[in-house]
Amino acid sequence: MAEALNVSPAYLSALEHGKRGLPTFDLLQRIAGYFNIIWDEAEELFLLARSSDPRVVIDTSGLPPEYTEFANRLARRIRKLDSAEIARLSAILENGGKGDGKAS
Repeated sequence: MAEALNVSPAYLSALEHGKRGLPTFDLLQRIAGYFNIIWDEAEELFLLARSSDPRVVIDTSGLPPEYTEFANRLARRIRKLDSAEIARLSAILENGGKGDGKAS
């Protein structure tokens, strides 16, 4: 597959394991072509690639200081959160910051 995509096997492996940043649009198009993904479905591939970029940047410029503090605390602790905590935080984000509706 790496040869067909004109990338090194090491790069492809690193990309698959989340050790490389977002692939270029050109590479995403080649991947879509490799798997014969139609254009409508390719858009889903592109969105998935953007959401799986392991190098996240949170721009808190112009926001109150507590937002920057929160982003930095999350960055320091993300590796220590278990899957249940991630699910709870995801539910909060999905519900527009209103929590998951469950009593604590």
